[in-house]
Amino acid sequence: MNLRRALLTTAVHADALRLDPQAFLLAMWWRLLGKKLRSRMVLSPLLARSPRAYRLWLARQEGNHTAVGSHPPEAIAIMGLVEGGEGAVETRDSLELEGIEAHIVAAGTVPAPADLGIEPSAATWFLPVAAGDRLARGAGAIYRAAAARAHSHARIIYADDDLIDSAGHRREPHFKPDWNSELFKHFDFVSGSSLIRLAPSEFGALEASDWLSLLVRSAVELCKDEDATPAHIRKILHHRQMRPPPHRPVWQPSAVGNETALPSICVIIPTRDRLDLLRTCLDGLAQTNYPGELEIAIIDNGSSEPETLDFLAKIEDREVKVLRYPGPFNFSDLNNRAVAETRSELLCFLNNDIEIVDPDWLSILVAQAQRPDVGAVGPALLYPDGRLQHAGVVIGIGGGAAHAHRLLHPDDAGYFHRHALPQYVSAVTAACLVVKRDKFLEVGGFDAENFAVAFNDVDLCLKLNARGWKSYYDPRATLIHHESLSRGLDRDPVGAARFAGELAALKSRWGTGGSKGDIAAAGEAVDAFHHPCLSPFSEQFILRF
Repeated sequence: MNLRRALLTTAVHADALRLDPQAFLLAMWWRLLGKKLRSRMVLSPLLARSPRAYRLWLARQEGNHTAVGSHPPEAIAIMGLVEGGEGAVETRDSLELEGIEAHIVAAGTVPAPADLGIEPSAATWFLPVAAGDRLARGAGAIYRAAAARAHSHARIIYADDDLIDSAGHRREPHFKPDWNSELFKHFDFVSGSSLIRLAPSEFGALEASDWLSLLVRSAVELCKDEDATPAHIRKILHHRQMRPPPHRPVWQPSAVGNETALPSICVIIPTRDRLDLLRTCLDGLAQTNYPGELEIAIIDNGSSEPETLDFLAKIEDREVKVLRYPGPFNFSDLNNRAVAETRSELLCFLNNDIEIVDPDWLSILVAQAQRPDVGAVGPALLYPDGRLQHAGVVIGIGGGAAHAHRLLHPDDAGYFHRHALPQYVSAVTAACLVVKRDKFLEVGGFDAENFAVAFNDVDLCLKLNARGWKSYYDPRATLIHHESLSRGLDRDPVGAARFAGELAALKSRWGTGGSKGDIAAAGEAVDAFHHPCLSPFSEQFILRF
């Protein structure tokens, strides 16, 4: 390790100690005890909070993150289109240093294919970039190699980026997900950092004020089949002045349609005593605005308190269906049995410790679950203190799976506002999960043998994903989750052993630990919507150290 890296490492650790002394010392204590995973799960978020974190990360990546090389033998031609304005000349020079012919599009005008000397029917690779942006060293060679490998139907190849100031200082890296068309609807993470292939006739109607992003959207519209899915280069190839901001969408009730278009749905709630929680959950369901047939099935898993038994007897048949399944708690088996005794078109698995605060939550989730390409749908879940408990699930965190963006406040910027935007994810939690019955049954429902309590939702979502039914996270539906209040935590030896077995089953079936076993190796992407440069030791999207 050179002196600069050593000094930066010391400074970043000092920052972590100053930011949270108790957590830092706990991480060091776990390390002394040989508990390296626990240590890194505590330490990684602290290191990432240092203002020098990205400088240290860059120092550690020198020489291996962006590649410098000659043009590949395929000699792919790329035409650069530089937005006119301050810094346009420097941007053009940056492209030409990478062997890319570049044209500055005068401010207030749009690219004119006829003036670029391109055949009207010839599909050409274009690199549209904003004035003031720069290409990373070796970016031209990397783009050419990617274009040479691309399918003949390919339209878009996009890369990661960061911001750069006038002094050349880099900050705010954006390590992007692989293609996520739902996220792109609300956050343009492609324009200004992508290679696109279009024929002049496919340029569409461009506006002088926004031609760069409109060109990209024209290419996205042509990406209809699997061979044309935009490809992602997991390297920082662009240093930018600014980025398009995300747009948080507002729920429109008209998106669901009228009552005749809404399918029937059964809400399935396992419970064992804890009547206080169950009452709160049912009160929320009573206030839910769902203009369709809504069935409620409560699974009584061995309640014994007289008050609970009396309550269930009073509401049975009149308001809800009560299914009595005593015995050891097996979430997967209980819910599979309940599904067999209901007939609604859609299913909603709901924990009894969910507090419903939004009357439109179910309509929002159903609107997505009805789509032919979607499998499981989940909402944003908050802890009672208002912080995020669930914003989708990331595969590979800690060698298994974990809730994305946990402990963020919903109004925080977080990682490019990802927690606040509807998007495809690898999985959602069964604390509140909506899915069509036929899709649930098609994949065999929950796996009661291997995932009695933990990871049954992750396994279900991955099975649905494998059939082409994507998991969907929609934060426009937000509920409160009093997590583990009713069942408790698995800290006893029996519970810990069961959890270890379920984690091992998840790793074995879905490779969540990566090729190295417990944690994905650097460079691997266990979750297509995460990134190998982001830490597998944190639920929040932070730099990997």
